[in-house]
Amino acid sequence: MENVVGKKEKKQKKEKKVLSKKMKAVKITALVLLIAIGTVLLLAGGYIIYVFAQYYRLDDNLVIKSDNNTEIMASADGEYTAMTYNIGFGAYDVPYSFFLDQGSDKLTGKKQVGKYSKAVSKDNVLKNINGSIDLVSKHNADFLFMQEVDIKGDRSYEVNQYDMIRKSAYLKDYSHNFAQNFDSAYLMYPLNDHHGANKAGLATFSKYNVESNLRRQYPLDDGFAKFLDLDRCFMISRVPITKTDGTKGELTLINNHMSAYDEGGTIRALQLEMLKKVMDEEEAKGNYVIVGGDFNHDLTQDLFPTTQNRPSWISDLKPSDMNEGFSIAKVPNNKVGTCRAGEIPYVKGVNYEVVVDGFIVSDNIKIVKVENVDAGYLYSDHNPAKLTFKFI
Repeated sequence: MENVVGKKEKKQKKEKKVLSKKMKAVKITALVLLIAIGTVLLLAGGYIIYVFAQYYRLDDNLVIKSDNNTEIMASADGEYTAMTYNIGFGAYDVPYSFFLDQGSDKLTGKKQVGKYSKAVSKDNVLKNINGSIDLVSKHNADFLFMQEVDIKGDRSYEVNQYDMIRKSAYLKDYSHNFAQNFDSAYLMYPLNDHHGANKAGLATFSKYNVESNLRRQYPLDDGFAKFLDLDRCFMISRVPITKTDGTKGELTLINNHMSAYDEGGTIRALQLEMLKKVMDEEEAKGNYVIVGGDFNHDLTQDLFPTTQNRPSWISDLKPSDMNEGFSIAKVPNNKVGTCRAGEIPYVKGVNYEVVVDGFIVSDNIKIVKVENVDAGYLYSDHNPAKLTFKFI
């Protein structure tokens, strides 16, 4: 009987030891998990603090100094050309799609979302920027507006695109003018392919002397989208003009890039009102005014073959929306879009296309010709637009 009791006690002690070991293992596992969760929360909190601490907006009415300013003076005689081109930070060639872009198929209603958060490779960025330079150089415009030009970006593998463009054979002798509109903290989004930290802006190139430049800050979204969107702005460049009677005048060039990810167009409506106010002020001074760039509005309401639905972010900008004294430069019988949907690779007749790039001009400028250049979206999700004009 005593042996039976002894064995039972030994068994119970053994079971207690096993249970104690298990409990100890559970406690250790729980402690490790708590430490891991705490570390993740601490890192996440620290990162959020970093993003908020790094966030800033540039001041309005910021003076921009011209670089390499030419001494060639413009006159009111003859014809001039202006071109605008959003180069899409050197990423958007034909196979490319961007993670923030979304759309849907007309027939199935299936949602479509872009894939990449940065360019596919550095070689691809160099190919696209060089291709964009070759494209615009063939048109030899007197004035060139560019948007989404990176000067330092993880999304474009640290390629200084502004340096590449301004040092090119075509533009090396032009006046170079740059206004920053993007300087983000390191964005760890999406988690599988970080967009990173990026700095970019607008660039205006002029064959003629530029007297001054001014960066104007647009109204912006106050929500979380502000961390992903650009520091939207426009740049005013003043070109002195000698009129036919010998008096002095001024060509006011406005390089413009409005908000894109603005469903319902609320922020863009505020931006448009600000832009129109500035245009009116310049026109009231007797200046010649040309606004060029990426308006992120449908400028012409031209229709192009597509299997996609019209995206919700598109708003129309019609001639009736213009203040007196200004008109939208429109291509007659236009067959060429200037922007393609970026959530899927480009296939002609599949992607939604729209004219968001172009020009608004004051009535003292005669529009000789307007052209949307069919580049097949080879180097960007935009095609260039070109304006030939005369001073009245």
